[in-house]
Amino acid sequence: MKYSKLVLIAIILFCSASFPQSSPKKLLIRCDDIGMCHSVNMALVEMIKTETPFSASVMVCCPWYQEAVEILKNHPEVSVGIHLTLNAEWKNYRWGPVLGKEAVPSLVDSCGYFFPSRAKLYANNPNVEDVEKELRAQVERAMYTGLKIDYVDYHMGTAVDKPEYRKIVEKLAAEFHLGISRYFGEIDTHNMYDAPIEFKADTLSKILSNLKDNQTGLLVCHIGVDTPELQAMIDLNQFGLPEMSKHRNAELKSLTSKAITQQLKKDKINLLTYRSLINQIGFENMKAPKLEDD
Repeated sequence: MKYSKLVLIAIILFCSASFPQSSPKKLLIRCDDIGMCHSVNMALVEMIKTETPFSASVMVCCPWYQEAVEILKNHPEVSVGIHLTLNAEWKNYRWGPVLGKEAVPSLVDSCGYFFPSRAKLYANNPNVEDVEKELRAQVERAMYTGLKIDYVDYHMGTAVDKPEYRKIVEKLAAEFHLGISRYFGEIDTHNMYDAPIEFKADTLSKILSNLKDNQTGLLVCHIGVDTPELQAMIDLNQFGLPEMSKHRNAELKSLTSKAITQQLKKDKINLLTYRSLINQIGFENMKAPKLEDD
């Protein structure tokens, strides 16, 4: 009898080794621009209500960041990041550096606002020291809020667009013991931002279906509630979407829909946050992704 049991165990072990089970699909949802305005913060509340694990990237230089802080203080389960910001892209709704225009003059226009695009910022010959001072001030402001900050990322990619900027971000992350988005081997999925409003949900469903085993997908989202406040905001950049508020609202509705919740369960998709990813992989194993011009 003992011999039979040993043989059975050996067969099971052999089959497990010969036919390994697929690891579950993994996805990290990162909601950007939190604190940008009240409408985006209200979308944050809607996301939290679903109890879906996600990471929230806060713009600490924007007028509504303090409201975002109050919301997040009541929900410590949400993984919080700093959306490092060197641009302000909305017509008639602008913001500037935490330090003020006198402290970092090369980063701002004549009115003290950030430039709406990377090209216009670079045309002003930004001083690298100004970049470091301002990014440091944003990290410090976030830390002083009392929130647990897990990671940093970058609004419009500007803060890591040049090798010298990326070194600053890496330096600050090491100093403040923070993760950096895309430094943990996350694979960017196609996002919903430019999908037609009526096809956002279908686009998200396809993104989930296309996730691969043994990889962690990163889905960057831009959520908002379609209110007059958000409707009044017009992107000053050529790539800006018309009816931006409806696009953001459609992303929110897709993420919070019952159909997507059911698909996540059906496809056994393991939702991660930057907090859980850092705990699994460790700060010491972060690795910089290649820049487009590397």
